[in-house]
Amino acid sequence: MPQEAKEFRYQTPEFQGVKKTLTVCSSDLMKVQVQVVKDGGENNLHTHTGDDAFWYVITGAVRFYGEGDKLIGEYQKGEGILIPRGFKYWFESASKEALEILRVTAKDQNVENKRVDLSPQKQWMVERNTFGTRQ
Repeated sequence: MPQEAKEFRYQTPEFQGVKKTLTVCSSDLMKVQVQVVKDGGENNLHTHTGDDAFWYVITGAVRFYGEGDKLIGEYQKGEGILIPRGFKYWFESASKEALEILRVTAKDQNVENKRVDLSPQKQWMVERNTFGTRQ
């Protein structure tokens, strides 16, 4: 059965805390989110078992890292990266300006998607008690 088209609008949210994730729209195969990060980011090595993720910088800058804290790349407005399911990564905001980053995921229908954390939280996030802040 065909699904209906879905319209959406996005506006940068005002919020307390370090990070906010907003789902803009979704279907059975795809999810579109915007993450707004004032400081920090996804600050521990992890992977997703069933989602490929397209990341696109709207404002600010971001650094993505792989295993061993190896820098994959730094991306600014208009740039991004595709992270395939099973790839191990973490990221952090790379500018004084708040990071707004578009995350579009496509789901593998044959796999249960889980986030698998592979390393402990970064110490500076633990000290500030801001790791995983999602509102």
